[in-house]
Amino acid sequence: MTEQNKAKFDAKVRRVTDAIALREPDRVPMKPSPAIFPMIDAGYTVAECIYDKSLEKYRKAIFRYLNKYDPDAGIGVGNNYPGQGHLMELQSPKNMRWAGMPGNVIDDNSIQQYIEYPFLLDEEFDQFFSDRTAWLLNKSLPRSSTVTEPLANLKIASTHAGIRSIAEAFSTPEMRRMIQRFWDISDAFAEFNEKAAQLARDVEEEGYPIFQGGGAAVPFDDYSDNLRGTLNSLADLYERPEDVQRYLDEVFPQTLERIRASKGKGDGKHIFMALHKGMDGFMSDEHYAEFYWKHLQKIIEAIIEADKVPYIFTEGKYNTRLEFLKDVPKGKVLYHFETVDMARAKKILGDTACIAGGFPTPLLTFGTKQEVIDECKRLIDICAPGGGFIFETASGLDNVKTENVEAMFQTVREYGVYH
Repeated sequence: MTEQNKAKFDAKVRRVTDAIALREPDRVPMKPSPAIFPMIDAGYTVAECIYDKSLEKYRKAIFRYLNKYDPDAGIGVGNNYPGQGHLMELQSPKNMRWAGMPGNVIDDNSIQQYIEYPFLLDEEFDQFFSDRTAWLLNKSLPRSSTVTEPLANLKIASTHAGIRSIAEAFSTPEMRRMIQRFWDISDAFAEFNEKAAQLARDVEEEGYPIFQGGGAAVPFDDYSDNLRGTLNSLADLYERPEDVQRYLDEVFPQTLERIRASKGKGDGKHIFMALHKGMDGFMSDEHYAEFYWKHLQKIIEAIIEADKVPYIFTEGKYNTRLEFLKDVPKGKVLYHFETVDMARAKKILGDTACIAGGFPTPLLTFGTKQEVIDECKRLIDICAPGGGFIFETASGLDNVKTENVEAMFQTVREYGVYH
């Protein structure tokens, strides 16, 4: 890293770190999630970048974005699957659609789309809790990918019939193809991970710190996202709360154990947590306290104890949850809001946690340049005094107007100065 880039890197880290610690930095830090905007702004389609195994198109797009807009955080491959089209085809998921996939199912400039359906059916709870391996092999995995469909018919005799019978079960033509695909997937990811790691190193060498260092999930979100789906999981709070609680009691200690085991690795990095099902209207305050917050609060504390920063991304409206969010260690947590009364968030959380987000991303697509400028100033006036504020858009930058993004960065950089 050159001396100039080192100075830039250190200034950005200090700016973000000061804000999280509830101090006033030199100016309001600015690190919106760029999402697919850099690719589109550079003249590529998202599909092109997803299917460019070399990552060169994405690399050019990212460095163009960083050097043009100079945000206070860098980004690696992110979560928009650049360079991973071939990996997605190898995995062949049934619940995901991506730009450029065979059949052109979604637009070439779309973010990925997830299809939600239950992996755990109503009649399967007894097996799920009594024989998890059989349920995973015969039910869940075949539902998740065409690659693992042969597992639906895998049967191992309960009596000991020797290795030969097991070898025969795994040696049918379908099983052989599946196992070979597993090897292909593993090899392809190893090659991709090397390229992705090099890109991240190069971004930081350019003077842009990458703060994200991993992720975690609230156990109820895991239950809802990966087992039952939104509607079923919320109905389960009323119809089978004992099953919900049983699963949460099983997963929660495992979550804490993984976080605690990370201590000493990536200290100071941000652990990203998207809160999918805790938003206003999805569950009552009583259910939120019992099935959601009590786990989230302990996970936040565990992340802090592991010398990392909890980056809590609240999805949807979160106005009725703000009082819960206040009960965390002071100056250690970053809360990102999508749709919330930011003045109320500042009032309730301002002396406890750093807040971010709240800028309506659709304004960058449908608003005028002046409307963008006015909203930036309004948010800064509300949230910046006293520190503890990072400017982020409510969601990632997708199909937005370049001139509005330019106005946003310029306004925050000039208007958000503390000293």
